[in-house]
Amino acid sequence: MLERIREGSQGPWAMGILVLVILSFVFAGVGSYINSSASGAAANVNGDEIGLDELERAYQNERSRMESQFGEAFATLASDTAYLQNFRRGILDRLVSEKLLDQAAQDLGLRVSDEQIKLAIVGMKEFQVDGIFDNDRYLALLRQAGFQTNNFRDYMRIDMVRRQLSQSLMGTEFALSSEANSAFIMQQQTRDVRYLNVPAVKFSAEIEIGDDEILNYYQSNISQFDTQQKVSLSFVELTLKDLLPDIDVSEDELLEYYQQNIIDYSTSEEREVAHILFESEEQDDAIVTKAEEVLVKIQAGEDFSELAKTFSSDTFSAENGGGLGWFGRGIMDPIFEDAAFTLANQGDVSGIVKSEFGYHIIKLIDVKSEKVNDFENVKEEITLKVKTYKAEDRFYEVRQRIAEVAFEIPDSIDEVAGIAGKDIITTDMFERANAPEALSNPNVLASAFSFELIEDAVNSKVLELGSNHIMVVRVAEHEPERTKSIEEVEQDIQQNLSAQATQRAARDWALVVKTALSEGSDVSDKLAALELSWKVQKAVTRNDANLSQNIVDALFKLSVTDTTVVDLVTGDISLVQLSQVNAAAEANVQQITSLQGRLASSKSQALYGAVIESLKAQADIEIYQ
Repeated sequence: MLERIREGSQGPWAMGILVLVILSFVFAGVGSYINSSASGAAANVNGDEIGLDELERAYQNERSRMESQFGEAFATLASDTAYLQNFRRGILDRLVSEKLLDQAAQDLGLRVSDEQIKLAIVGMKEFQVDGIFDNDRYLALLRQAGFQTNNFRDYMRIDMVRRQLSQSLMGTEFALSSEANSAFIMQQQTRDVRYLNVPAVKFSAEIEIGDDEILNYYQSNISQFDTQQKVSLSFVELTLKDLLPDIDVSEDELLEYYQQNIIDYSTSEEREVAHILFESEEQDDAIVTKAEEVLVKIQAGEDFSELAKTFSSDTFSAENGGGLGWFGRGIMDPIFEDAAFTLANQGDVSGIVKSEFGYHIIKLIDVKSEKVNDFENVKEEITLKVKTYKAEDRFYEVRQRIAEVAFEIPDSIDEVAGIAGKDIITTDMFERANAPEALSNPNVLASAFSFELIEDAVNSKVLELGSNHIMVVRVAEHEPERTKSIEEVEQDIQQNLSAQATQRAARDWALVVKTALSEGSDVSDKLAALELSWKVQKAVTRNDANLSQNIVDALFKLSVTDTTVVDLVTGDISLVQLSQVNAAAEANVQQITSLQGRLASSKSQALYGAVIESLKAQADIEIYQ
């Protein structure tokens, strides 16, 4: 059979088909290039593109921030594809707004000088040690963030121009003292109220709910009686910490680890240098000549630090006589670093050194020799590391064996528990939305409610919950989704309809009383018939906790002597009458000033949002799907 296939694949028809297939791939490929002109961009704003890499970086940064702030709560949301799409679109909308602000700032001619950028960087607390700018920390943090000094200055320039525009917009808003005073008077005003609470239960005797009403309600609200599927899970959970107590290490193992990793317990040689930088990205004979002239001055005995202040392009270090502080190997530009570590004695000065930043003259200030920490001082730390490494190896072995057994014996989790050395835990029935905390991981829930585990009644695969943290689950019980029968919910429907009907009856009664009051009639008999009486409360504030918030909200909408009917969250009714408005005391200067600030801030935010929307309305924005 194989021989026939081989022969058939070599015939003219087969070769023709193969050519057609190849051509289809070629044209499909060409077409994909033609149709993907915007493949490197996420959006285009008035001709300026927002790159996919820029969007991805902003997305990852924001996602990391949300994960660190909200933990598992965000992880659960992130398991929803629709949520992540909206989340990503929100990030893109923000980038579009920033791009529009940048373009508006450019059109307005806003600029930030080099001196302003320098002052801003020097003033950033991130780069300070004991309140003073530290050049070493500055360079180290830039390297960690993937910035070169010139790139960071460009980033700062864009950010500062953007903030210059937003602050100028928001800084134009203000609130008059009269506005603040009026707002204060309204906020601090109190009111006296007379109210009558009408319990709906007093009308329950009049209410009868028929079978037809129950049936109609059931049929009209059938989706309310759908249940969510529930499961009860049996699971085995294993972490690295579970294995650590059974791990033994010998003195020889600890010594061997110490000797193999002696560099980790050594303080590498560090050097303190100063430099004079002649900035140039490319080869530049004029700059080389200038550097050589300065080198001659140094060799003639002129003060290095003064020459650095005069000639160095690195303005930050120049203020400190060119000093760069202490650093070890692997920190600086490799060429610069090699030259610095070649200098033998304190005070030695290098020749002209070319790095990616330009030309340097380097002076050795001081040297810290390498030091090695004694074994006894780090023994406890090494013990924990060696035990952890051995536990990780053991964890990997156990995990592999668990994966095999969970698959090979799918109808029982007992063998998995035996290998893990852990007890089997079985939960009560639960829905996906209210899973026990131990099972709230999105991976666990996706597996627990999967068709395979429910219908085939098998073990899950090994589920990764984190670093060296695994779980195997199986469905112990399952209750499928269904619609409850009318017999199951009849009593609940009857109670619901009765509550609605009694509240309507109470409201109708209250409306009759309200009409009588407006006509000046005596309502004492009506109140006495239901054993009700008015209640009075003085000086009610807008946030009064002694009254239902529904009553308070209604009260501050009334004119004096007006009456209104209010539905309460309890299902009862309240008849509310405003007796008197009490003016607030005059605000002091501090209160007015504080309120002016809040009002101005609120106006500023509204203005900023309106400007962004206006820019969007006038812009040519294309979002690439």
